[in-house]
Amino acid sequence: MLSRLWELIWADWIWFPEGHGWADFTDHDGKVYPKPKDLWATIPIALAFLVIRQIFERKVAIPLAYLLGVKEELRVFASPNPILESYFCRRSKHPTQIVMETLSKQTGRSVRQVQRWFRRRRNQDRPSKVKKFREASWRFTFYLFAFFAGLAVLIDKPWFYEMKMMWEGFPKMSLLPSQYWYYMMELGFYVSLLFSVASDIKRKDFKEQIVHHVATITLIGFSWLVNYIRAGTLIMLVHDASDYLMESAKMFNYAGWKRTCNCIFTIFAAVFIITRLVILPFWIVHTTWVYPLTVYRPFFGFYFFNGLLFVLILLHMFWAALILRMVVKFLPGNVRKRFEKEHH
Repeated sequence: MLSRLWELIWADWIWFPEGHGWADFTDHDGKVYPKPKDLWATIPIALAFLVIRQIFERKVAIPLAYLLGVKEELRVFASPNPILESYFCRRSKHPTQIVMETLSKQTGRSVRQVQRWFRRRRNQDRPSKVKKFREASWRFTFYLFAFFAGLAVLIDKPWFYEMKMMWEGFPKMSLLPSQYWYYMMELGFYVSLLFSVASDIKRKDFKEQIVHHVATITLIGFSWLVNYIRAGTLIMLVHDASDYLMESAKMFNYAGWKRTCNCIFTIFAAVFIITRLVILPFWIVHTTWVYPLTVYRPFFGFYFFNGLLFVLILLHMFWAALILRMVVKFLPGNVRKRFEKEHH
């Protein structure tokens, strides 16, 4: 029963155009093709990334943080109080006014003192600037390396310049060693991000980040299984093109270099919009969604792959709106207004 279901799920007609199937990926005449078992290599690679990250953050990121002037904030810790601590941990970090009054009676403190305790307790859990800098510098280092590695992999490939050629010979396209390592490196890194999600700083877009990581891992893994590798390398390069700029802007922000941060962030916003809202949907997705229909009859794998791409595009639109709102704050008129307001 289970074997029959397994055969049905991975039937050739579901994942490949008519006349093709998994048998096309049999190695022959020195040509190597992607195999599902290859993806197991991403687990040890992800674990290696976690170890390298710890070494990098301690030996490189922390000294760099102090060199750039990142300073730990002086914090006033909340005084020990079992009643308030219990409510803070088990109920809510932002109690209502009525709850504040109740806790005030239970602890023998004034409402103002209870409010101050919760404010200090929340600040106590906030990650330090050095921790934020460590995370940003690690991601900056990887994304910068991955971007130039992707360029090295693609710069001499014809489908980098003529995207329709990503379908030439599909799915019987042999695997290149450079493609293998580029894929394993990218997939291993995103798996490591899922492994470290519990200890990493939780940002306001935490849920969207998780969706993005899962969609990215699924997209990379699936494109490997069905040999959409040419398209996959282009998609990964497009993503890496702006990520290192964002992380470097964060680094300078934590260091207090506001003008440098604003300048880099503005460049990041332009690159983000061009790569993810122009090149990705109108060039790459057009080549994965529209062009294949002129060559093959549609099949489920075609819809599944492009569906994942549309999920990413929707997330990019969400982030682009947030990014543009931040860029508007950097405009000269708005900066001047904020300065006058703060010093009025």
